Amino acid sequence: MKIRALMYILSTGLIMMGLFSCATIPKGAEAVKPFDKEKYLGKWYEIARFDFKFERNLNNTTATYSLNDNGTIKVDNQGYNTKKEEWTQAIGKAKFVDDDDDVAKLKVSFFGPFYSGYNVVAIDKDYKYALVAGKSLDYLWILSRETQIPEKVKNEYLKIAEEIGYNTSELLWIEHNK
Repeated sequence: MKIRALMYILSTGLIMMGLFSCATIPKGAEAVKPFDKEKYLGKWYEIARFDFKFERNLNNTTATYSLNDNGTIKVDNQGYNTKKEEWTQAIGKAKFVDDDDDVAKLKVSFFGPFYSGYNVVAIDKDYKYALVAGKSLDYLWILSRETQIPEKVKNEYLKIAEEIGYNTSELLWIEHNK
């Protein structure tokens, strides 16, 4: 009887590990390496994204990254909800996968122990524009240090995203008018 109970506990544990351990980057995507986390910190404007539950109806969206005392990165997301006509904010934390801050492969959490992939898959040499892939082909962001992005950079990032497998025709182009 003890062996059966032990087998049950072990198999349940393995199933739970399988449910909570998932890929943090889409197949075919590669995180930027080398990556300079210090250059990445600061305010970014969301230029485009796929629509999803937590950003639905938001425009004027920004993400500001800063270092926490414990070495994680504070994530401060803000946006204007066009339906509710009010500003919203979400504070989270990010940390590097495998504790390797030379690779732009992170996981971010806004809800306790639950993390999702955040992967910088393209960035310019001056850290002014970034293409960020989520954990799957359902999440994609184009970011800029300014409220607009040059057409050349936009087209380059769209091409990279399409090569990974993203359907870029589904991107929402974000307004920055407030």
